[in-house]
Amino acid sequence: MKFDTEKPEKKLAFQGGEWLKFRMSYSNFFNAGYSTIEVKNTKNLGKDAFHIIGKGKSTGLLSLLFKVKDDYQTFIYKETLKPYRFIRKIDEGGYTKDKEITFDYDTKQAIVKNNKKNTETKHPINDEIQDILSSLYFLRNQKLNNLKVGQEIELLMFFDQEIHNFKLLFLGKEVINTKFGKINSLAFRPMVQAGRVFKEQESVTVWVSDDDNKIPLRIKASLAVGSLRADLDAFKGLAHPFNIIFDN
Repeated sequence: MKFDTEKPEKKLAFQGGEWLKFRMSYSNFFNAGYSTIEVKNTKNLGKDAFHIIGKGKSTGLLSLLFKVKDDYQTFIYKETLKPYRFIRKIDEGGYTKDKEITFDYDTKQAIVKNNKKNTETKHPINDEIQDILSSLYFLRNQKLNNLKVGQEIELLMFFDQEIHNFKLLFLGKEVINTKFGKINSLAFRPMVQAGRVFKEQESVTVWVSDDDNKIPLRIKASLAVGSLRADLDAFKGLAHPFNIIFDN
């Protein structure tokens, strides 16, 4: 299933001011850290846009063993939800990257500036491209409730100077227990790249709220060593009511 990137839903699933915080745990044993994702309103070339900032940091014992400090940022147009700029600054156990990407839809090029190596390269793209962070917000704004179990969603993602055919497998609807109560959710399995971080291609499962927000509730990942879990820990500024199931 492919989406029409020119016609996203008019009623957006998110808005400026949305802020999500996730608690990370390693191998279901100890606290691994926290991550946040924040949406801000901005403009570019006279067009309304969003500036989305994702940050993660390891804490406690894991920080001593494997220090993580990640900064992902994307800038997307409100009308099309297409990215025009992407920033990635990471330090994961000494593995570092510092890159900035500009998406030029007139020339159909992605200009990648590598601040670590002080280089700049250009790569061909098309009009349907997303980056790793904008993909989440683009997908949140699609009609996910009508998917059938086993159905795949596809989109083109520009990552590490290459275009990847990103696939998301719909696993079905579930009611999951969270710190806020029971919540109706949609479960997905993204097809990730096996290797340095993930144990295998089907190592990640994501649950999003089955409502108009479609916010991530839980992420589980089998890593090359151990496993990682992220749970929604706090939120504010949602665009729609957050539906919690209250037992009678």
